[in-house]
Amino acid sequence: MSWTDCEQSEGPAPGSRLFCFPYAGAASAYRSWHKEMPRAIQVCAVQLPGRGSRFAEPNFTCLRPLVEALAENLSPLADVPFAFFGHSLGALIAFELAREMRRHARRPFHLFVSGLRAPQMPPDPCRLHKLPEAEFMHALTGLNGIPDQLIAEPEFLKLMLPALRADFEILETYEYAAEPPLDCRISAYTGRSDPRSPAQDLIFWERHTCAGFSSRVFPGDHFYIETAQRALLSAISVELTRTLMEAHPQ
Repeated sequence: MSWTDCEQSEGPAPGSRLFCFPYAGAASAYRSWHKEMPRAIQVCAVQLPGRGSRFAEPNFTCLRPLVEALAENLSPLADVPFAFFGHSLGALIAFELAREMRRHARRPFHLFVSGLRAPQMPPDPCRLHKLPEAEFMHALTGLNGIPDQLIAEPEFLKLMLPALRADFEILETYEYAAEPPLDCRISAYTGRSDPRSPAQDLIFWERHTCAGFSSRVFPGDHFYIETAQRALLSAISVELTRTLMEAHPQ
């Protein structure tokens, strides 16, 4: 089964690709993004096992094998310049995948990390993935860990619990290891009222790049990527275009 759902506005073949990695439990969070992106950028929404069209496949519960599988499966699509965007869990996946692909002499030209504290910061001591179902659900709701539309559909949410639990296990068992900074630009984003990714902590992502850093705070909470989507996509488009122009000046 394909790991990506690639969309592109009508026009010539893409000059670059933006791989988008989902937050915990998400299946198709980025499906409409191509409508707001420049035609030259192909948006590829990464779909993990255990959700969407891959619902029957077993979930990953550890980051390392997931990143290794992604590196293998996305490599054929790295035939044009590519960038990564990830929100929350997706930001951690995108970051570690960028480091994994560097080991294979490939790298994104830009890394966007959203809604996640820098990986070297002290981990959350909570171990939500081990909680019984009712407590797990209550904790996620209190942490703003799942979008409102899922909370409003309890039957669908129950189907997604295995994927949610597996995704939180990835987050909660992750162990950061120091490596040299990436040689791609990093942009770190968050929502102004996101308690899980405070605006003042964005600067700690800067240590992971030697090629330029920027940060931005958007109105909204942890799921600002939905409520402030147009502003977010505009910012991403501007940053991608800028980075590409700097790399390939006319």
